[in-house]
Amino acid sequence: MLIAFSVTPLGTGVDVGAAVAEAVRIVRASGLPNRTDAMFTSIEGEWDEVMDVVKRATDAVVAVAPRCSLVLKADIRPGVHDALNTKVETVERYLAEHPTES
Repeated sequence: MLIAFSVTPLGTGVDVGAAVAEAVRIVRASGLPNRTDAMFTSIEGEWDEVMDVVKRATDAVVAVAPRCSLVLKADIRPGVHDALNTKVETVERYLAEHPTES
């Protein structure tokens, strides 16, 4: 499965970077394929291992914040591997085949 999730501390002020960094540290230490951008962290693996990482990342934020927001989106396609990369490669291929005309 491929998931994109965002975990945000609430009630800690506007600077949430340190708490989010701890969550991302847990994701990266998991050894599962992952990518973090400005809005979400994507992670790929089997259901139980991915959800365990999301729980541990969320627990890290809850440890430093009185409240936490978790947004999660999942693409569940048994038998598909490397979706973290191949989905982007497919879009890039279509863009290259049909560039925008000015």
